[in-house]
Amino acid sequence: MRYFSTRGHAPVLNFDDVLLTGLARDGGLYLPESWPQLSPDLLRSLSGAPYAEVARQVMAPFVAGSAIEEDFGRLVAEAYADFEHASVTPLRQLDPDLWLMELFHGPTLAFKDVALQLLGRLFDAVLEARGERLTIVGATSGDTGSAAIEACRDRERVDIFILHPHGRTSEVQRRQMTTVEAPNVHNIAVEGTFDDCQDLVKAMFNDAAFRDRLQMSAVNSINWARIMAQIVYYVQAAVSLGAPERRVSFSVPTGNFGNVFAGYAARRMGVPIERLLVGSNSNDILTRFFESGVMAVEEVQPTLSPSMDIQVSSNFERLLCDIYERDGDRLTETLEGFRKEGQFRIDPELFAALPFEGHRLDDAETLAEIERSYQAYGELLDPHTAIGVASARQSATRRPETPSVALATAHPAKFPDAVFKATGKRPELPERLSDLYERQERYVTLPGELARLQTYIEGHARITKDVA
Repeated sequence: MRYFSTRGHAPVLNFDDVLLTGLARDGGLYLPESWPQLSPDLLRSLSGAPYAEVARQVMAPFVAGSAIEEDFGRLVAEAYADFEHASVTPLRQLDPDLWLMELFHGPTLAFKDVALQLLGRLFDAVLEARGERLTIVGATSGDTGSAAIEACRDRERVDIFILHPHGRTSEVQRRQMTTVEAPNVHNIAVEGTFDDCQDLVKAMFNDAAFRDRLQMSAVNSINWARIMAQIVYYVQAAVSLGAPERRVSFSVPTGNFGNVFAGYAARRMGVPIERLLVGSNSNDILTRFFESGVMAVEEVQPTLSPSMDIQVSSNFERLLCDIYERDGDRLTETLEGFRKEGQFRIDPELFAALPFEGHRLDDAETLAEIERSYQAYGELLDPHTAIGVASARQSATRRPETPSVALATAHPAKFPDAVFKATGKRPELPERLSDLYERQERYVTLPGELARLQTYIEGHARITKDVA
C-alpha cells in the first residue's frame, strides 16, 4: 500500500514512512492511494469474530509491504488484550433503533485508546526494525494527550511532548497526562486555545530543519495510522447490527474530524453506512458547514465538552481532498484562502453528495440530554457522548429500519462536574485510577510562542542529546 499527500507535492510513501512521518513535507495529510474493499462475504465472515481478528483483517491491506507485516496480528492482539471489556468496543441498546457504542474501556477511558494502544506498538516495532529513535510532538484538546502518553510511556526509542491549552481541559483529563512518571514523557500547558496548540505543532512540522533534527512524528489524528485503527470499530458495529444486509448510521461527537472521517473511510471501503451525524457544541463550525456549505471561523468558546472546543478541524482536509478528486493544487488554494479570509465555500453539487448531517447542542442542551439519558436509560453520559446521543435521536433522517449508533467517546468519570450538575450523581473513576487526584503532577506552562516551545523541546529530547 502506498500513500499520497492531500496537497500533492510530497513524496509518495509506504506505510512505515507514513507512520513515522505524520505530516507530509508539503503540509498535507496522507491518504491511501486506493481504498481497500470489504466485500459482502468478508463482512458476513466478521460477524461474531473477536475484535482483534476484525481489526487484523480490516487493517491488513493498509500495512501491506510494511516491515512489521508478519508481526501485525500479534501487535494487534497485544494492543487490545488489556481493555476492560472483552468486546473492546461493546454495543448497548438504548431504544429499538438507537445504540450506544462504548469506546472508553481502554487505559485512559477515552476512544483515543482504541487507536493509540496499537500506534505505540507500531512505533516500537518499526523503530526497532530500523534501529532509529523518534520524537513525538502532539496537541490535545483533552483526550488524545493522555492516550498518547499511555501508549508511549517508558518506550526506549520514543520521546513524547504533548501540548494542551492551559486551563481548558477537565481536571481528570489534565491529571491523566501530567501524573505519568516516565522519563520520556513531557507535558506543556500552552497559554492559548487548542487551535493555538495545533497551529504550533503544525509550524514545528513545517520547520524542516527542526523536524529533521528531532526526527519528529505525530500521534494525533494527522497521523494516518490513527484513522486506520479507528475504521475498525465502525466495521465491528455495522456487522454486529446486520451488515452487509442492513444499513446503519453513526452519530459522532466531533472536534478534529478524525473520528468521523474514519467512519467515512469505512463507508468508502464498502461498509453500508447510511449517514454520518456530526455532533458539535457551541463551537459549531462543522454544523454550520453541513447546513450551508460554507466553512467560516468564529472565536472558540469554552464549553462543558472541551475536546470539541475547536474551530479548525485538521482532518477536514482529508475529506476535502476526496471532494476535490485529489486535486492537490485546488485544495491548497482553498486552504490558503481559508487562512487569509477565515472562510471558504464548497460548490453545491459537490456538497450535496456528502453523507454527513450536522447537529449542535449548547451547554444547557447538553446538560438536559445528560439528565434525559439518565432518566430514560439509567445511563450516565459524559458531555461529548450526550451530544452524540442527542444528535442521533434528533436526526431528521432517522428511520426505524436503520439503526443509529451513537459513539460514547469518554467515560463519564472524566467529566464528573458536568455529570453531577445534570443528574446529581457523581460518577466514580475505575479502581485503577482511584488515586488520580493524589498523584503528583509534572508539567510546564509556556506562552504560545513557537521559538520558546522549540527551545524547550530541543533541550529535553534525547535524540538531540545523542547527536551532541
